[in-house]
Amino acid sequence: MSAIAVPVVAPAAPLVRRRTPRLLTSLRARGSTLLAVAVLALVIGSGLLAPLIAPHPPRSGNVIDSKLPPVWLAEGDPRFLLGTDELGRDIFSRVLFGAQISLLVGFTAVGLAGAIGISLGLLAGYFRGPADDVIMRLAEIQLALPQILMAIAILAVLGPGVQNVVLTLAITGWVTYARVVRSEVLAVREKEFVQAARCVGVGHLQIMVRHILPNVAGSIIVIASFAVAGTILAEAALSFLGLSVGPDVPTWGGMVAAGRDQIITGQWWIYTFPGLAIMLTVLGINLIGDWLRDYLDPRLEL
Repeated sequence: MSAIAVPVVAPAAPLVRRRTPRLLTSLRARGSTLLAVAVLALVIGSGLLAPLIAPHPPRSGNVIDSKLPPVWLAEGDPRFLLGTDELGRDIFSRVLFGAQISLLVGFTAVGLAGAIGISLGLLAGYFRGPADDVIMRLAEIQLALPQILMAIAILAVLGPGVQNVVLTLAITGWVTYARVVRSEVLAVREKEFVQAARCVGVGHLQIMVRHILPNVAGSIIVIASFAVAGTILAEAALSFLGLSVGPDVPTWGGMVAAGRDQIITGQWWIYTFPGLAIMLTVLGINLIGDWLRDYLDPRLEL
């Protein structure tokens, strides 16, 4: 009896081939994002190198030199590039050191809030049931209260300080992570590869960390990039209200608050330059977050 020849059929090529653009190519295609990266790198470098490049101590000054205008104006002093405040402290040096506090609070608070929100979102979406109900009800209660009012209330109890500000902004900022991660985990947990992992006896923790979390990482990165900008603004608002750190510590929001009394008298440089620092930093981070959203969204890759 002759053998029957069975034709070997090669696997069909996928109908839609996902395109994975290179990171540098995607960046070069958007000039605004490159500019934002350069601005953010300049801000971070200025904060890190502030002790080396600041021409004057940020916390001390001479009242004789108070309210001097920037160097390019008629009464400007070459010793003070951006002028001085009402206590004779160098604005340029204080803006450089203010970047340290803003960036430290921004990135640290976002990291802590992300750790809390991602963990709770994974638990709620994966196990569902009572855990989901409790976590989501807590999130809804917190969403009913304005974030800045919650932060003011918490800091009124804890008191000012960098650690308290970071903790406060983390407590008030975890909800977005939890809700987004939960919604994506609810869909990913029903995928075939997760079901297969359960069938072969993989533990719940390993499934969440190794199989589910990488599939929601894109959304987490985008949320975190925008949250850094929001956290920097929140810290500036708390500093403006005198609730962030001590009055002798240079912060951008505190400098703007100190300069509000000089609006009528015309010393615009006292509040303008720290305000510009806040604006450029937040704008740069938002542009980078917008690019990350487009780069990581698979629906934009055909």
